[in-house]
Amino acid sequence: MRVTEAGWALTEKEKQTLRLIVRGHDAKSIARSLDLSVHTINERLRDARRKMAVSSSREAARLLLAAEGGPELFGDTGIGEDPAGAGIDQEATPVDGAGRAYRRPWIIPGVLLMTFALGLLALALLPSAPTTTHAASQVAPNPEVVDTARQFLVLGDQGRWDESYQATGAAFRKLNTAAVWRTVSEKVRTPLGAVVSRTLIGQENLPAPPYGYEVVKFRTSFANKAEAVETVTLEREGGAWRVVGVTID
Repeated sequence: MRVTEAGWALTEKEKQTLRLIVRGHDAKSIARSLDLSVHTINERLRDARRKMAVSSSREAARLLLAAEGGPELFGDTGIGEDPAGAGIDQEATPVDGAGRAYRRPWIIPGVLLMTFALGLLALALLPSAPTTTHAASQVAPNPEVVDTARQFLVLGDQGRWDESYQATGAAFRKLNTAAVWRTVSEKVRTPLGAVVSRTLIGQENLPAPPYGYEVVKFRTSFANKAEAVETVTLEREGGAWRVVGVTID
């Protein structure tokens, strides 16, 4: 189900702002990233909360993430929890309407894969705005990025969860313990069976705060699932590419 079908009637700008809340930003940092006033950002969040009938921006962001097929996050820290002192009005207002039931893709938890999730999992890309942001753009595959993504998936194929966990970024590990990663991976990946084939679909650059992400997609055939799309999202950390999200749709 698309977000526009959920009965909320959110604008693209409101969804864009909520996705940044999921990423851990507050009103001030969002305003700075989008070159807008804090007042404008607070108005977007207030309108979104009203339409979604929730009392906090965090909850609105969580609902949007779920509706877009985003990853489940684990740990003590809430998804996109508003930082203390963010100054975002949390006033709640009622709204009518209900969404239809929908099928969510199989998901492995991730961080980004918290923000721009999209069906993330197919990854939901940031909506474009005339002067402040741009949608993901297709780029020529970077061998280093693609190889890192492929090697990460191979570790999963072999059930080497501890090693794959070590290949993730700090943001991912902050939200997911090694034990949680193993448990979820065994539940989601193991039933698919052995890999029959894995073909690169392409690579995209996602220009998002703070430094952007590289999104690599593969078309994969498993023994127990004829066709799936694996999406691996990476960011540059410490001079190397680290995985911050992965989905199997």
